[in-house]
Amino acid sequence: MAKMYYEKDCDINKLNGKKIAIIGYGSQGHAHALNLRDSGCDVIVGLRKGGKSWPVAEKDGFQVMTVAEATKAADVIMILINDERQADMYKQDIEPNLTAGKAIAFAHGFNIRYKQIVPPADVDVFMAAPKGPGHTVRSQYAAGKGVPCLVAVEQDATGKAYDIALAYIAGIGGARAGILETTMNEETETDLFGEQTVLCGGVVDLMRCGFEVLVEAGYAPENAYFECIHEMKLIIDLINKGGVAAMNYSISDTAEFGEYVSGPRVLPHEEVKANMRAVLSDIQDGTFAGKWIAENKNGRTFFNSKRDMLAKHPMEVVGKQLREQMLWKNDSDLDNASN
Repeated sequence: MAKMYYEKDCDINKLNGKKIAIIGYGSQGHAHALNLRDSGCDVIVGLRKGGKSWPVAEKDGFQVMTVAEATKAADVIMILINDERQADMYKQDIEPNLTAGKAIAFAHGFNIRYKQIVPPADVDVFMAAPKGPGHTVRSQYAAGKGVPCLVAVEQDATGKAYDIALAYIAGIGGARAGILETTMNEETETDLFGEQTVLCGGVVDLMRCGFEVLVEAGYAPENAYFECIHEMKLIIDLINKGGVAAMNYSISDTAEFGEYVSGPRVLPHEEVKANMRAVLSDIQDGTFAGKWIAENKNGRTFFNSKRDMLAKHPMEVVGKQLREQMLWKNDSDLDNASN
């Protein structure tokens, strides 16, 4: 079993006397900053001068500085901007202002794993990764709860990196739920794999295919949306609470029988696993990272075209129209601020 930590294992007092710079004030950034401040920590926010998040962070009561200034002032620097922007910002604004004994932290290991960022040997490097979106990290904390987190120490220059990392996660509320010990390599590879094959790539393509098959067969797009897309959340909520067994307990026996006889027909296990292994190989050997880095350097033509195509897909168009007509509304708590 992987090692787990809880509140009894974390001493938030290890952050006493330390200034924490949150770099970025988007979904994760605002949650980390607010939670840490509410936990009694000394927090500043580092942003691009003139960025639209600057007045938002100031309105929330934070001292806001440029990234370079925040790096100079802070003892712990948590980078919470998009993966594809981190390396350039690090080289320009953070690296020149790092001094021995500081700690640099991440919520995802991408740039460390693929060596887009290589910190100097005299600073601590750790990961504090909530397994949930920023608005949930904040709302759970405000409710007296927490979102489970991953912790990893890549570099322990001071001998205190684990103490600081666990204290930081306690400060954002993660210790209330549980902290799983991992490595930045393992977090990066499993996170990318899960996103691509199941959570985002796999689920979206599965829903899209189901929607298209029903519509092509002459069924109403609205019914197709409800059956193949809307109800996905209801099923996942059940699994989240009690595993597949809880889902099967809650659905009809007819649905459960269909799960057993038709699931493997739609997703033949060995074929799907072979394709998944190929995706995992691309993640492990850096092929995917290379493609993503190149995509960002070359104007995101492929990325933007795919995003545009998805926005125009009937399942998105019909879904938007349906949601606007229903008594239930979209989640207005989502934080859309950019870094």
